Amino acid sequence: MTTYASQSRGSVFGGALLVAGCCVGAGMLALPILTGIAGFFPSLLMFFLVAGFMASTAFLIVEALSWFDTPVHYLTMVGELLGPFARGVCWLTYGFLFYALLVAYTVLSGNHISMLINRGLALDVPNYIGSLFFILLFGGLVYMGTKTVDHFNRVLMYLKILAYLGLIIVGMDYVQGRYLEYMNPSLILVSLPVLVISFGFHNLIPTLSRYLNDTQRVMRTIVLGALIVLVIYLLWQAVALGVIPVGGKDGLVENYRHDVDAAQAIQLKTNSYVLGVFAAGMAFFAILTSFLTQSLSLVHFWSDGLNIPHKRRESIWVCAITMIPPWIFSIFFQNVFFKALNFAGGVCAVILFGVLPVLMVWKGRYGLEKKSHYRLFGGKWSLSFLFIFSLFILLYQISQIFHWNLFPQP
Repeated sequence: MTTYASQSRGSVFGGALLVAGCCVGAGMLALPILTGIAGFFPSLLMFFLVAGFMASTAFLIVEALSWFDTPVHYLTMVGELLGPFARGVCWLTYGFLFYALLVAYTVLSGNHISMLINRGLALDVPNYIGSLFFILLFGGLVYMGTKTVDHFNRVLMYLKILAYLGLIIVGMDYVQGRYLEYMNPSLILVSLPVLVISFGFHNLIPTLSRYLNDTQRVMRTIVLGALIVLVIYLLWQAVALGVIPVGGKDGLVENYRHDVDAAQAIQLKTNSYVLGVFAAGMAFFAILTSFLTQSLSLVHFWSDGLNIPHKRRESIWVCAITMIPPWIFSIFFQNVFFKALNFAGGVCAVILFGVLPVLMVWKGRYGLEKKSHYRLFGGKWSLSFLFIFSLFILLYQISQIFHWNLFPQP
């Protein structure tokens, strides 16, 4: 077990909230649409399966971290244990992950702002204009630097929690049990990629290790954080799928085909002003918190890669290469919210947080004969299962990109 004497021991509960904050964002708005197509009860199986899978690969990263005597970044871990080629793959995949997420959030912000303007001012504004307004307004916060984003994000998190609680409480009155009884298990795999990205917090683990300063406490934090996220998602899932039917006008299948997220779908399906306000509020705060944190991460990613010295404010040129490409992409490919999230989860995140952790631990345990006080149960069998499951998700998503008819689609 690695400890750093100079570091204070943080709170397990505080660490769990960091995990929850890292997971619960704009991707949550896609979950009911992509999971609900298979039905509420079949989707529960996938929630528990992916939550367990992602927690297990997180434990592998904790084990790999314990082999280092000083704090290291995830990229450094991969390079030290798997070599320069794997480090290059990690670096490239990180970049694709950030951009894929920003494309999704840019498209989604345009959808919501255009819908708001249309309803409030009766003006038909293109989605890409709404996205540009969003980027110019809130991209300036990213330019102002980490401290500004941090303070603003805290307020947004409180507002997002209030909107979520309001949506759950008010939405319960609109839930129809017959909608939750629908089942189509043949479409259960559709949810895999978005669930992976929705339970992805693994890049936070090196920070948690320094914060908690104890392997066992990091593991408890991961378990508690994953459980908090699971409860948040399942309550949201029950309300959304209880309000939105599968078929028909404004149903799940139609929303999936027209790139409409669950918050928008709830607003379209109900005539409740209060429920609409909570749904719109949760969507806005989820999009904005995700956009700010991912944009800032990508700005720092580019700054580190280009050796740009850190200053109080970020480089305006780095901010431009971070936010303009996703916006340009959203102009030519407007209905790509679900596709971008699926690419982020089924390709980028599964390589970063599924394949690479397994390879690192396999190489460390059985190649370099590294020792640690903690090992994931199951030995080679558990590592083999996690590796095969990671490759299965990757194969599934690649098959959807190239339209191979290997799996049924809605």
